[in-house]
Amino acid sequence: MAVTTWGDWSFDRRADEIADLAWRGVVVLRSIRAVVRDADWATATPEISRIDEGPDSLTLAVTWTDLGADVAGDVTVRADGDVVSVTFDAESRAAFRTNRVGLVVLHPHRLAGVPLRVVHAGGGQESTAFPRAVSPHQPVFDIAGLAWAVDGVEVDLAFGGDVFEMEDQRNWTDASYKTYSRPLDLPFPYDLAAGERVAQSVTVRAAGAATAVGARGADRIELRAEGTFPDIVVGAASAPEPAPHEVTSEALLVELDLSATNWRAALARAAGTAAALDVRLIAPPTADAPWGTKTPGAVTGAELEAALGSAVRELVGLPVRRVGVFDPVSHLSEPALVAALRVALADAALSPALVGGTRSHFTELNREQERVPADVDAVAFGLTPLFHTLGDEQLFESIAVQRALAAQAVEIAGDRPVHVGPVTLRARFNNVATRREPAPVRDDLSDGYGAEFTGSPDPRQTSAELAAWTIASAAALAVPGVAGIAYFEEWGARGIRSADGDPYPVAAAVDALRSLSGARLLWGASPDTLVWAVGARDAAATALLMANLDTRPRMLSVVVDGTAAVEALVPARSWRRVRGPV
Repeated sequence: MAVTTWGDWSFDRRADEIADLAWRGVVVLRSIRAVVRDADWATATPEISRIDEGPDSLTLAVTWTDLGADVAGDVTVRADGDVVSVTFDAESRAAFRTNRVGLVVLHPHRLAGVPLRVVHAGGGQESTAFPRAVSPHQPVFDIAGLAWAVDGVEVDLAFGGDVFEMEDQRNWTDASYKTYSRPLDLPFPYDLAAGERVAQSVTVRAAGAATAVGARGADRIELRAEGTFPDIVVGAASAPEPAPHEVTSEALLVELDLSATNWRAALARAAGTAAALDVRLIAPPTADAPWGTKTPGAVTGAELEAALGSAVRELVGLPVRRVGVFDPVSHLSEPALVAALRVALADAALSPALVGGTRSHFTELNREQERVPADVDAVAFGLTPLFHTLGDEQLFESIAVQRALAAQAVEIAGDRPVHVGPVTLRARFNNVATRREPAPVRDDLSDGYGAEFTGSPDPRQTSAELAAWTIASAAALAVPGVAGIAYFEEWGARGIRSADGDPYPVAAAVDALRSLSGARLLWGASPDTLVWAVGARDAAATALLMANLDTRPRMLSVVVDGTAAVEALVPARSWRRVRGPV
């Protein structure tokens, strides 16, 4: 969208979102938008029916009519000198059970460590800072106002209509901190009655002028040799049969929901095409699961141990490198589950590496790291950049946050290796669902399994840009201590190949990364979060992979351990492989 400029203020309008709000060229907020979410945190789709524009105002008439919602209202933006205000005035035209209806504000992730003044609802004030490390829990509560300074610009926010609080969205690879209402210590879901109104406001005041400019355009990337390049694997296909002929993989990560009817078929298909397996078991729900004892498949403690024993016996004779087990509600490798899995493995005389952590987002690992058994051999977490929003901006901005998550996961793991993945564009399942998600009813794979039922494919899976994104993602995640990264699926709508076996552009990127596995890792930081490089070195050669997520070509200069630079022109949203100094 075109940039709107009102005096010293400017912003992009992306549908109903006021994005990249800037004062005299300095972005002070990533976004202000109104959201409507259902009882499972799914976000209703806004539909704009009318746009009224003035010389310094903008009103969007918006409705939300999916996910059971029927909400209509206006989002109005006004500028007056050094002040911009955003108001949301809406009515629920039908009863609606929701977790959130209201304004959310996104702050740039580059504010990490910046001092922050908080005005509380009762009038008191507090001095703190935007978290530098990714905060597992809300860093700020009871917000009526916030103030900070960035690049010479002083920013002051005032919130109206409700009490707000902040969370660190980097937990979900979003490049932001989010200030939202209503507070999560209040009960949710909650009910909006038919005719009930929601009225909120955010007022932004700015002063000063830019004293610094961003690093955009910096083209020098410095790498150093340290550690080992991670193993690069792909996920097993969750798509329906028929499988493409003659597709094989060096290694697959396969997730098996033991409460599903076709988990054995999923294991057999993965084992038939892979030289090595990383098996992640999702235990069946126990009788005290939140959705109740009448849930189909709910088991007793003894039945749970029997289910794990049955699953492990199916692994005998297969090339299993690693195995883990996760609770279907917490999505963590709970100590009792890990202990039961150890017994089952010993009974079957199997000794693969035992993986612990979470099958969900880094959030769960960050918040519940003390619950991960200390004696697991490796620590794992999943990664989904498009959890909160689906825009290209979110996808590309997530790369810099992936670096922060990888580094923090290595700290959490201590001397244990970290395995990242599955890495998928969209979520494989809803980790905050309050209702049982759809599941297969057949014993075979004619309908698929796993994410085929509980996730969504993304149209960018087939794009050339995803190849560049994947190289950049690996460059961000491949820090010393990360031993493996699992990307996408073997084939299908979420795969690196089509259901017919034809490779998508991302397949070449995955192959290039996989060819470096096990060699000496060459890693470093991006100068501007838009260009990345990673490489590997052995006795014979040095290979470098460069990615450019910018919207223009970039001439990149990569320096390895201070040696002469390797230069290459990398087209926009593309990548290149080059040979470096030995």
